[in-house]
Amino acid sequence: MTDPDWHPPTTSPGVPRYGEYAPTGAPGTPPAAPSGGYRPSAPPAWAPPPKPGLIPLRPLGFGTLLGAPFQVLRRNPKATFGSALIVQGATLLITLVVVGLVSFFALSRVASAPVDEQDAVEAGAILTIVLSALIPVALAIVASALLQGVIVLEVSRATLGEKLRLGALSRQVGRRVWPLVGWTLLLSAALLVGVLLIGGLVFVCVLLGGGWIAAAVIVGVFGGLGLLALGAWVSTKTAVVPSLIVLERLGIRQAIRRSWSLTGGFFWRTLGVLLLITVIVNVVAQIVTTPLSLLFSVVLSLIDPNAAFDAYIPAIVLYVLTLLIALVLGAVTAVVQSAAVALIYIDLRMRKEGLDLELQRFVEAAPGAKASDPYLTRTAPAAADTATRPDPGSPWA
Repeated sequence: MTDPDWHPPTTSPGVPRYGEYAPTGAPGTPPAAPSGGYRPSAPPAWAPPPKPGLIPLRPLGFGTLLGAPFQVLRRNPKATFGSALIVQGATLLITLVVVGLVSFFALSRVASAPVDEQDAVEAGAILTIVLSALIPVALAIVASALLQGVIVLEVSRATLGEKLRLGALSRQVGRRVWPLVGWTLLLSAALLVGVLLIGGLVFVCVLLGGGWIAAAVIVGVFGGLGLLALGAWVSTKTAVVPSLIVLERLGIRQAIRRSWSLTGGFFWRTLGVLLLITVIVNVVAQIVTTPLSLLFSVVLSLIDPNAAFDAYIPAIVLYVLTLLIALVLGAVTAVVQSAAVALIYIDLRMRKEGLDLELQRFVEAAPGAKASDPYLTRTAPAAADTATRPDPGSPWA
């Protein structure tokens, strides 16, 4: 039934009724947005938070400096322990092959030489063996310099939450391997000169005889202690030279001057960390090797209580076992000590130059964004002074 008082609502011209759409351009309606006009931008893509790094990005405490080098082994074992094991194993194998073969042929020649020529042949054989030992020594210097550079670079990238493979680390360090070799040779030559100087003075005093014997003892004792103290001082002041050569791409002379400056005011702290790391790894090595040696002797006595085997068989087995244990422990020691040096460098720059702020900026940059290498200083070479923060899904991350 229809209400006689109801009338349809009146509307103004051009105003749509409820439920209807207004015609385009109708009065009282807002104009349509022009084509190509402002449109709200899409929200920025989500970026994952940076991966936690090896150490906190702030000046490091003494305990962190002691503990973080051992974490390097666990964080990237293939690139750290694997590379150290390859270097140690290759050096040992080359030494055994080269020196062993040369020694075998040289001693065989001495045995077959006539009696009247045996002294001359023996002297020549000794000289040949000594010269052959220089080949593996030279290779060991190059290999140890490469290993030290690999560990330094791995620690620097692990601090930023990155995890590089051994091939990538080796390629980057290969560009700086010769300055590292030069630095290693320089240190070795300085140590050799000091030892020869003290040894020569002692030898001359002994040759003079009489009261000079006491002088020889005094020179030997106090000269040795002085050389030890001088070596500790120089090695501490130049401890971060390898890190400067690899990360800041400096030459040997510039790296020495900068290391001298960075360690200023932190000499005892740096020396304490280096000494404690050395003591820790040596104590661990003794804890591992001593029980194994005792266990091997006990097992051998139980298996062969009457010494029925030939005498050389137990000696060979013991020698091979000792070499394997020394190989593993040497690899661990090399990684831990090189990592400690790299961490000392990072800590010194955090404390004196605010490196932690640069590292934080690099870590917080979007993945794939170009950013300056945080380890390069303004005075460092300009070549390759930018780095790209790797995408979390890439093999570099």
